[in-house]
Amino acid sequence: MTRTSSPQSAPPPTDPGRRRWMAALGAAPALAAAAGSARADTVKTRAHIVIAGSGLGGIAVANRLSKRLDGARITIVDAKEVHNYQPGYTLVATGVWPIDKVSDRNADFHPHGIEWVKEMVAEFAPDTNTVVTTGGRKIAYDFLIVATGVHLDYAQIEGMDLKAIGSNGLGSVYPNAEAALATWNAMDTFRAKGGAAVMTLPATPLKCAGAPLKMTFMLRDRLHQAGTLKDSRVTFHSALSNVFGVKAVNDNVLQRWKDLGIGVEYTQKLVGVDIGARKAVFANPEGERSTVSYDYLHVVPPMRAPDAVKNSPLAWKDGPFAAGGWLEVDKGTLQHRRYPNVFGLGDINGTPRGKTAATVKKSAPIVADNLVQVIAGRSPAETFDGYTSCPLIVREGSAMLIEFDYEGRLTPSLPMIEPLQESYFAWLMKVRMLKPAYQAVLKGRV
Repeated sequence: MTRTSSPQSAPPPTDPGRRRWMAALGAAPALAAAAGSARADTVKTRAHIVIAGSGLGGIAVANRLSKRLDGARITIVDAKEVHNYQPGYTLVATGVWPIDKVSDRNADFHPHGIEWVKEMVAEFAPDTNTVVTTGGRKIAYDFLIVATGVHLDYAQIEGMDLKAIGSNGLGSVYPNAEAALATWNAMDTFRAKGGAAVMTLPATPLKCAGAPLKMTFMLRDRLHQAGTLKDSRVTFHSALSNVFGVKAVNDNVLQRWKDLGIGVEYTQKLVGVDIGARKAVFANPEGERSTVSYDYLHVVPPMRAPDAVKNSPLAWKDGPFAAGGWLEVDKGTLQHRRYPNVFGLGDINGTPRGKTAATVKKSAPIVADNLVQVIAGRSPAETFDGYTSCPLIVREGSAMLIEFDYEGRLTPSLPMIEPLQESYFAWLMKVRMLKPAYQAVLKGRV
């Protein structure tokens, strides 16, 4: 396998000035700490809090609550022992990082004294304040935090085989670290000769909605670096009428793609794939199907809530989030709208936006604080604005730092960084700074 130069040695393609980005480097931790600060008061309680899920959201809120609650019993229910740094998957899948940079041990981040049930939640029974695990264990709770993440619904794509990722030009960055590495292997093989690349986007809400765009930008850049761009065609097939839900970002990306020669097809949903023949089947809203041949295909699956949430009383029963079975929470307080002793955190929430690690960074302190207030007999006082951040890579050594809220308004946190302007500093944030910041969130420090 051919690996490109490391980010440490990659020269900045655009130079905003060394002093400028060094100043930003120094300012970022302070800004992060300010954004993530939480109330310091503690509450004495004998309450039992169950946290379903041990991704970033589950562990981050466990660490915060362990510091805020004196005497509480906190239980995490999740079978996963490996902690995956999912924001790093696109770096592995495009040849920037080795695979070992995205996997750690969950146990290393748990707060002292936590109870860890190494099973998944199979059933939520909020009317009796219990969860049932895959092993049949019933666990009663006083308060529940749902942080299960999403279900990758590859079953909606006929012929898709996760085991085939990495072969026959098939890539998909989402399933796990091994799939990300296999995706890079497929991309690396493809770029050596070039050809027809087909990139996809489903119509459902996505975790890290910028990942399909990053993969497209970086695939084009890898073709350019290999000298095979002239022999290639890159086309992005979106099941929607856009490629990104924030108009300013969508328009910016489309203009960049036009300049780069990347084609876009709208309202084309990937519904099937013949992996051996390298053919993808797309359907439009009227149900008409078309078959597209490819040399490289990047599959982004539809996403929904895991069955345990989707089939439970906790899911939305009507409205735009009902079809995916997303958790019915108030978008501001993140408290369940019908079960006040339940909160949601992270990708599982049925809210207008917010399925990124940055969303958890901003909302974990809010969930922790609001739960503490409820335990103390008060109403939730903190409100989440839907903050989402996406360091959008446009080529090796350059990225845009996109930040926005529920309303789709750009909300830049670093005054020296223009959100729609690419920079070397935004690239440095993605490849150097964000994992340490992520781990600080995990540990409840910011």
